[in-house]
Amino acid sequence: MAAHLSYGRVNLNVLREAVRRELREFLDKCAGSKAIVWDEYLTGPFGLIAQYSLLKEHEVEKMFTLKGNRLPAADVKNIIFFVRPRLELMDIIAENVLSEDRRGPARDFHILFVPRRSLLCEQRLKDLGVLGSFIHREEYSLDLIPFDGDLLSMESESAFKECYLEGDQTSLYHAAKGLMTLQALYGTIPQIFGKGECARQVANMMIRMKREFTGSQNSIFPVFDNLLLLDRNVDLLTPLATQLTYEGLIDEIYGIQNSYVKLPPEKFAPKKQGDGGKDLPTEAKKLQLNSAEELYAEIRDKNFNAVGSVLSKKAKVISAAFEERHNAKTVGEIKQFVSQLPHMQAARGSLANHTSIAELIKDVTISGTTLASTMMAPRGTSEDFFDKLTVEQEFMSGIDTDKVNNYIEDCIAQKHPLIKVLRLVCLQSVCNSGLKQKVLDYYKREILQTYGYEHILTLHNLEKAGLLKPQPGGRNNYPTIRKTLRLWMDDVNEQNPTDISYVYSGYAPLSVRLAQLLSRPGWRSIEEVLRILPGPHFEERQPLPTGLQKKRQPGENRVTLIFFLGGVTFAEIAALRFLSQLEDGGTEYVIATTKLMNGTSWIEALMERPF
Repeated sequence: MAAHLSYGRVNLNVLREAVRRELREFLDKCAGSKAIVWDEYLTGPFGLIAQYSLLKEHEVEKMFTLKGNRLPAADVKNIIFFVRPRLELMDIIAENVLSEDRRGPARDFHILFVPRRSLLCEQRLKDLGVLGSFIHREEYSLDLIPFDGDLLSMESESAFKECYLEGDQTSLYHAAKGLMTLQALYGTIPQIFGKGECARQVANMMIRMKREFTGSQNSIFPVFDNLLLLDRNVDLLTPLATQLTYEGLIDEIYGIQNSYVKLPPEKFAPKKQGDGGKDLPTEAKKLQLNSAEELYAEIRDKNFNAVGSVLSKKAKVISAAFEERHNAKTVGEIKQFVSQLPHMQAARGSLANHTSIAELIKDVTISGTTLASTMMAPRGTSEDFFDKLTVEQEFMSGIDTDKVNNYIEDCIAQKHPLIKVLRLVCLQSVCNSGLKQKVLDYYKREILQTYGYEHILTLHNLEKAGLLKPQPGGRNNYPTIRKTLRLWMDDVNEQNPTDISYVYSGYAPLSVRLAQLLSRPGWRSIEEVLRILPGPHFEERQPLPTGLQKKRQPGENRVTLIFFLGGVTFAEIAALRFLSQLEDGGTEYVIATTKLMNGTSWIEALMERPF
């Protein structure tokens, strides 16, 4: 059991156990010793549901990464390929199988497609002459993976691009299937709300799938009261801005992958006297980040400016706890102290790690580094970080969004990382409902001349996604949206916040504001803004069998599942957790998404690399 998945109103261990059971059943079909050949992208998501110990219990003796040519030698009866349904992977699998056939003793081959079987992939294997080699060809519907007690993700890295650029609805179908799985485990969700074209399609798919299963009545008492489906393109602004929560900044600077982060090792080296800094570790420090760690659960969603005081208080508490050993006089007192020791040592280790991480972040965001040194730093350093943040906040508060920005010009002239420039230009475009044609043409020309004409394809993708576009009819709707939804707050209390705008030190994520207003007083109060934002808004009711209607107790909060189609940031997750914890909020949120992302990974996914 993963204890951190069951701390909330919804026990996500139920889902984790269901997908683990399905995996065990498949492994048991392949009797005898096994080697698994992994599509490398799947190893991270699988690690969240099944550790090596579970695989070992089912006779998995070896694990390899899927690569061309021959497989490494393994004295096993079964070779199982765990892969996404991608044609280019089928070519590598065929190469592996053919080289094994030539090697000698016959093996049993099996293939497990995640999350769906693909006729195109099976046809490719047939064309390459290896389809008949596979005894089992099955699918493993790992649609939604539990990341934390209130967080699920499909980890579909190309979902946004597929939906909004290529018109491919595959990831929407997987989202609908994942939601049907959730309803099978947690009961029918009585009300569905949505905003956006993709949200409408997912809701339609769910209704159609439910009709197809009319014979089997779901008799589970509903855990969720509402489902809110939100298109990412309803709020293109939020991921482009720099996240300012502790977890958000870790992701912005170092990138969090499947709950793990890799950090520079220097700050984590044990300090020994007289070493003079010799023998510093060179391998990145890898840490798991989730709410199973008490301290991380406490600080992850705080604005970074509020983290230092929490760490300082924790240090005093832990220090005082260790001092207690001097007061332990009797055997009973000593025994009690010793029994608490493992927890205290874990707390001290956790504090040391997060103090080091906070120092690393501080080096980037606060300390007085000269701007010249930022030319060498790919992710930007303090003075530059502050300048970038100032420009972002000016755009988001509606200042000078309609003309060429001097800071962006300087960044291009000094050839700062292209993604940084694209994030800023796209942010300006979104905050101005598109750029004036001459401003847009100027930026495009400067970017192509500085970074290379091959990026014309990337600029085309950004335009198609609505991130970088000419302003239609010279009308800027952003001020109306900003004022109606109170997206910019001048007085933000970062230490003891009273509003979700603390996650960006002034900007309240549009997506989360929509969720907040839906909960209270309802979307009727913002009809005008909903018409301005892209895509339809709708409400569907799913009738419940008699006896399953929920009678809410006085003071009991509603539980809303909010599904971000196209990705969600850690800052948005923090804002939703803040709303869940409000005493008079009335709603607790569980968050699901196609992908956990930040502005950098988002723009990267939209970039074309022709060479």
